[in-house]
Amino acid sequence: MFSKKIHHFYSYLILSCSLPLYLTPSTTQAIGNEINGATIASAIGDNSCMNYQAVGVCFWLKCTYWKCSVKTSTKISHFIPEVVVSTYNHDNHSPWTEVQQLNKGAMGGQHQTPSKMYTQYTFKNGEAIGHPGGFVLQAIGSSGYTCESQTTGYVPYFLSGLDFFAWNLGMPEMFYPESTTPTMREVKANGDLWGNIYPRSGSVTQTHDYKAAAVVAQRIADIISRNGQLHIYYPLAKKNSRDGKWYPKEVEEGDKKTHRWQMLSPKTENSCSIFPDGGTSSTYSDKLSTTENYSWALWRPYACCKKRGQVFLGNTDWISTHTQ
Repeated sequence: MFSKKIHHFYSYLILSCSLPLYLTPSTTQAIGNEINGATIASAIGDNSCMNYQAVGVCFWLKCTYWKCSVKTSTKISHFIPEVVVSTYNHDNHSPWTEVQQLNKGAMGGQHQTPSKMYTQYTFKNGEAIGHPGGFVLQAIGSSGYTCESQTTGYVPYFLSGLDFFAWNLGMPEMFYPESTTPTMREVKANGDLWGNIYPRSGSVTQTHDYKAAAVVAQRIADIISRNGQLHIYYPLAKKNSRDGKWYPKEVEEGDKKTHRWQMLSPKTENSCSIFPDGGTSSTYSDKLSTTENYSWALWRPYACCKKRGQVFLGNTDWISTHTQ
């Protein structure tokens, strides 16, 4: 896994190079199949992905020189776009223009068979980069009305080019029970099977390009939402603290309580869903990319309270939340 020093270095380097582009005006529709920081950040506005709601009350102990008293604050819950997950067939072809060089050197182009008439095998490179919309939410969150994301915009949390052996060869996960046991850990719904989560590599047995890309994106989300996986990555798996913050649970395929996907490329959608995201008869022709490159924003649920004292005493919930 990335060390903290590498993580901080990436933060400084990428923010220095990309922030001017992030501030460039843009529409919410990707031009062709390419997107940029401004396109991604603006896509968090007019959609139903956030699901903001008040869910309970938190209690704080506030002490001064003369006395101590118990203060309360509202506990809120909402989804946050943590990372942008992109999948693509060839080296350096990420749809996100500012970060295309990060995964340069990712192998896999030679694994892609030119004609799919004779094979069900598809290979995708992949990456998970911090969602730039976090800057906006954190600015709002400083006033106590939204929770703070655990990710930093433009920072890489997974690059398949660095995860060569696991991503290209499926080692050692090809021998795991999840890989060898039928029906375990599958992306499917109503008889529509898209593919298996394990082994979490770039290879998918799937002829439909959109479905193959979605399975690869789901695998990346599965990796980065857990600690201690045999991959090279930076995990998004903080444990809850005693300061009025609750972080997301591990991503589980088919479970909208743990995550949601918002398509960014080849087109930007203003709603979120989970995979499979259509009926059994859907051809997904409107989502197929002409360049076979795709990007999604990964939204995950948070809960938090505005700090009102020195000591967090506890909380009571009116509505159950989907955090740890």
